[in-house]
Amino acid sequence: MSTNTKYIFVTGGVTSSLGKGIVSASLAKLLQSRGYTVTIQKLDPYINVDPGTLNPYEHGECYVTDDGAETDLDLGHYERFLNVPTSQANNITTGRIYQSVIEKERKGEFLGKTVQVIPHITDEIKNRIKLLGKTGQFQFVITEIGGTVGDIESLPYIEAVRQLKWELEHDCTVIHLTLVPFLSTTGELKTKPTQHSVKLLLEYGVQPDVLVCRTEYPINKDIRKKLALFCNVAAEAVIEAIDASTIYEVPLLMEKEKLDVIVLKKLGITVTDEPKLDNWKTFLNRFHNPHKEVRIGLIGKYVELKDSYKSITEAFIHAGSVNDAKVVVEWIHSESLTEENVSERLKDLKGVLVAPGFGNRGIEGKIAAIKFVREHNIPFLGICLGMQCAVIEFARNVLGLKDAHSREMNPATSSPVIDLLENQKSISHMGGTMRLGAYGCELEEGTLVREIYNLPLIFERHRHRYEFNNDYKRQFTEAGMVLSGINPDAGLVEIFELPHHPFFVGVQFHPEYKSTVENPHPLFVSFIKAALDK
Repeated sequence: MSTNTKYIFVTGGVTSSLGKGIVSASLAKLLQSRGYTVTIQKLDPYINVDPGTLNPYEHGECYVTDDGAETDLDLGHYERFLNVPTSQANNITTGRIYQSVIEKERKGEFLGKTVQVIPHITDEIKNRIKLLGKTGQFQFVITEIGGTVGDIESLPYIEAVRQLKWELEHDCTVIHLTLVPFLSTTGELKTKPTQHSVKLLLEYGVQPDVLVCRTEYPINKDIRKKLALFCNVAAEAVIEAIDASTIYEVPLLMEKEKLDVIVLKKLGITVTDEPKLDNWKTFLNRFHNPHKEVRIGLIGKYVELKDSYKSITEAFIHAGSVNDAKVVVEWIHSESLTEENVSERLKDLKGVLVAPGFGNRGIEGKIAAIKFVREHNIPFLGICLGMQCAVIEFARNVLGLKDAHSREMNPATSSPVIDLLENQKSISHMGGTMRLGAYGCELEEGTLVREIYNLPLIFERHRHRYEFNNDYKRQFTEAGMVLSGINPDAGLVEIFELPHHPFFVGVQFHPEYKSTVENPHPLFVSFIKAALDK
């Protein structure tokens, strides 16, 4: 293999949400299992600088990296599949591209030239695409382009791909993911949408090298030959991507279709051995054949859109596999919970997770749920706002501070047990200004979390503006709450636990972001174990 970094582009056609992220992650997994170093980046065509200010209903979960980038949820898939951390450089939006070009123009860096989409915007895109390749860490950079071919907003990205294909020659290849729909009236798979999609891509000057066809039914030889002929690709490069029972099946389906072999050949690389996927297959075997089942309640206010909690549900899958169990998630809308109905709604659950979020909606439902699980010894894990709700519940019902609240929900509360971080008080801009990214946390000896992590110091990812108010530390500890994880630099409380409870842990950070197939998160593993023991 030449020393040059190889660039693989994944575009989409016909419809969005076909699974470009999963196909990209699966190909990356196959290349990684052959011993190559791989990273994946996502180019998002929207004008937000990042998804940090987007409502989860708009965009699903906002995923946070170690270096504090608020990114698309596809980066979560990349990390879960590859077990390699992503960074700021792995997610680029149109907003960020234009912001950068405009800043350069204001500084006079274009020497008085008229600033245009071509070459200035496309050059900026190309520079960002090649940034990861220039680090020297990766042999392959896979770039997933959001949206579908033909969208006005993705045109500059497609043009950048066209230019790179010309500039990089043999170090670059394009995969086009498309839909081959099944028409029940005629009982056949239709190739026309794919043909039109490729034709559109050709109009922009990009010839795809590989077609990955999403389908509900197997694609026979005749259809493959037809697509190859009309789309100008080799017959062997028409890949079937049939619907899978789990996203974790897709690498094996892509291996069977020889996607990695075809891509390597296109890039002039000799293929010798087979990918080593033993650990992956072991995980899948456990996933498909669990010996136990456990029902966990996930309480949140965005439960209508399951993607809002993507990393949490995936962390449950990883933790379930370790515990040889299937985790059945009971989705509970926090607005539907009251003091009156909470026992009826939660009594059959073996564990309850109160999810992160922002704002006042559904808060009292979360607090009612936490009171019930605390008093009835049901294993509990509170994440970010879920931890803060548990602090409020404890303050109200154990410390007797009836007015206890977070200043986020009630600025006038007389007992602000959750308060705004000091450095947040002067902030007026919403985007990228929270406490973001990985921070250290020292774990108290002799505590449950110290036993779970088996480390004195951990680093976990944050995304919040409000924190436990240290003015109340003494009252909480005297009443039996153990503040078991403290940030050494700022003295902030990051973890609390209740010792005489099967499992009652609140964390200010987001452990779900760091759970992967090969490294299931210890907090989730222990939480599921406690729920099974229940």
